[in-house]
Formats: sequence, structure tokens, C-alpha cells
Amino acid sequence: MLVEKDLAAKAIDEALKRGGDFAEIYAERRQSVSLSLEDSRLERSSTGLDAGASIRVIMGRNLSFVSTDSLEEESILQAARLAGEGLANGGARPQQLSLIGISSPHTIEIPPDSVPTPEKASLLRSADEAARATGTEIVQASISYGDDVSEVMVANSEGALATEERTRVRIIARVVGARNGIMQTGYESVGAHKGMEILGDKTAAAAGRAAGEKALAMLDSRPSPSGKMTVVMHRGFGGVLFHEACGHGLEADTVEKNTSVFGGRMGEQVAAGMVTLVDDGSIPGEWGSNAFDDEGTPTQRTVLIEEGRLAGLMYDGLRARNAGVKSTGNGRRQSFRHVPIPRMTNTFILDGAHTRDEIIAATELGFYAKTLSGGQVETASGDFVFGVSEGYLIEKGRITSPLRGATLIGNGLTALMNIDMIADDFEMNIGLCGKDGQSVPAGSGQSTLRIQNMTIGGTEV
Repeated sequence: MLVEKDLAAKAIDEALKRGGDFAEIYAERRQSVSLSLEDSRLERSSTGLDAGASIRVIMGRNLSFVSTDSLEEESILQAARLAGEGLANGGARPQQLSLIGISSPHTIEIPPDSVPTPEKASLLRSADEAARATGTEIVQASISYGDDVSEVMVANSEGALATEERTRVRIIARVVGARNGIMQTGYESVGAHKGMEILGDKTAAAAGRAAGEKALAMLDSRPSPSGKMTVVMHRGFGGVLFHEACGHGLEADTVEKNTSVFGGRMGEQVAAGMVTLVDDGSIPGEWGSNAFDDEGTPTQRTVLIEEGRLAGLMYDGLRARNAGVKSTGNGRRQSFRHVPIPRMTNTFILDGAHTRDEIIAATELGFYAKTLSGGQVETASGDFVFGVSEGYLIEKGRITSPLRGATLIGNGLTALMNIDMIADDFEMNIGLCGKDGQSVPAGSGQSTLRIQNMTIGGTEV
């Protein structure tokens, strides 16, 4: 255990001496490895080791937070004293710590630290070679690898004590193709809350090959038209749009601050009746999953929108107390240097009754958004703009010409209401979600689905 039980209890007691009705200690030790390959050369290889703890004290809606880059007893107790200063009126009496008996659902078959760095570097070369083998028009391939193994411990004045080891690995391929002055990029990533068993030469090569094929396909593209169109979102990647355009507005702090379009709408129809949106941080092996959140609350499946109606929000402990409800296990933080806030884990729309082929065949004229790039969202209104790095025209029920330079412009609530077909080919994608200066692993996904009357911003003249 990173911090012995007696020391954790002592720190909590120290933090509450000067005031406060809740105190918490969060300790972490993290080891990471990152590699990158540029132009077939290993450009960067780095390892990191970081350890420390933080103390958080809450009284009503007031919060005090202090972190220390040390796991030594005196440093932790000093942080506890500093965190407790400024809160008056006497402290709450802490409860006896009791280890929460829920084991991690994640199976790590091959720990990353058991694989030598040269073997990890060979994965990058496999991806690079596969990407370049897709065609002579590939002019650049950037392959990166990362693994992160962290041990965390959290204890609080309500008696909770939780520990977990978290292991994540991933590989990312970005490939550029060029022809006649036109350059296009393909992107592919593979990752999970698992060990090195998810990667291998074949998996790495498949990622590089997929990215190369995307780049080459888009070299045949023509400028995208503009205007209102029926949009078919490819499985997996479309989840990013709903993650950004809808998910952040369903995090309880945005509702509490009156900056969410979903505020005050519990039970109302906010999406088409076929839409059920959930967040689930308890799925074994998924990128955004943990046994516990970063406050020691077991993760769970939370239904956010059920058959089109707003059914729930994602809560951390502080916002749950403010609202008089239970935490949903969504209190997450980037590291021990950050306070926990409500964050998504794995957020996705459930399967529908159609197939992908049925959706394509039923679309007379439309835009097929296969891969999205960056976007911007205003949570208070739900308005969004997303770039499309891989898109195609749909004509008479068939996918035809690749299109470049397209953007999706719309509103999250409107997009949810305008979904009229959902397929049964569910897929999750991985990413790092940023909010309030913090970045955490998050999964998003959905099956292929269709949205009516979405605005396409294009470059066709």
C-alpha cells in the first residue's frame, strides 16, 4: 500500500483539526514509457517515474487542496496541516478506515515493464513499414507508443479506503500521403486498460496499414459540398462527436454552474426515442475503465439518456453531496496534483435495430463521416463544429466519392433528436479527454447511425 493505513488515518485527522466536514488523501506512483518513430527513425524514447500525494478538505462548498511530491510521512502530514488551515468551526470526526473489497476487473497478462524497450521499438517499425507498404504516395509516417502503469490509493474521512493498479498501453499511427500538391492524413490507434498482450507485430502493422490506406483513399477525394445533408456517422469515431457535444453537458459540475444545455431538463425528451446513452467505467479492459474512480467510489454503469429522455448525470463526490444524491463513480483527476472533477469514462450510444448496409442503402443522398478530427463545442448551447478527416458521398444508397475539407456544424441536442436509424455494429474508440486543464483516458463509441438535416461546411466552389 502506497501510504500505510495508520498514516492515512493520521493525515485525515490532522486535516480536519482546523475545520471541515470531509477530508481525503490521494496517493499515486506512476511509471510511464513513451517512444516515437519519425521518418523511419526512432526520434524519442523516454521513461518517467512520478510519485506523491494530495490532501483535500471540504466544508460545505469550500475546498482546500494541497499536494506534495513525496510519500514520506512528514510531507504528507505537513500537506494535511496546510490543507486544513483556513477552515474554521471545528472538524468532523473521521470514521475508521475500511478497505473496500472490490478487486480490479482488469486482467494484465503481459506487464509492460516485462517487455524490453527494443521490443517495443520494433512495434513502431512494424507499423511504419506497413504504412509505407500501402503505396508509393505515402510521404510521412509518425508512429508513437506509450504505456502507463500507476498505483493509486485513496482514503477519506467517511471510512473509504481503496487501492488499485492501473495499466494502459496504446499505439498511434499518423500517416501522410501526397499527390499533385494535395496532402491527406490517415489516423489509427489501438489501446486498452490491458497489458502488452493487446499489441504485437500484427496489431501494430494493422494500425499502420489502416492509417496508410485512409491517407491514400483521401488522395482521390474532391472538395466537399456545403449545405444541409443527411449524415451517416461511421461506428466508433462518431462517438467523439457525442462525447464532446453532449457528454460534457451531462457532467454534474456544468449543470451546477448553469453552463449545460441539459440543466433543469431531467425526464424531458432530449433525443430521438431510439437513443440510449450510457457512461460505464466498469467494463473490464476498456480504455476509460477503473475499478474505482479517483475518490474511491466503485465505478458503475450510468444511464444518461434512456429511450430519448434525460435520465441521469455523472457525479463526483462533491457535486453529489451538493445535490443530495450518490456519486456515480465519475470523480476523476489527471494525477495527485489535481482535484477530482466529474468526468466521463466510457460513454456510448447503445445498439439499434438496423445494419450498416441497411442505413447506407436507405440514404438517397448523404455524407458518410468515417473519421472525425478536432472540434469545438460550447456546452451551454450544445453548438459544435467538427472537422472530418475521412468522409465520402452517399448517392442512391451507395458510398461513392471521397470528400475532403468537410466540417460538421450543428447542435448536440438537435443532432440527438434527428437520429433516425442506428445499426448493430458497435465499436469503441480511445482518446485523451481534456477539461479544466486536466487530461484523462476516455472511451467513446456507437454503432453506425444516421442523422437528418445536419449542416456540412465544405470547400467546393
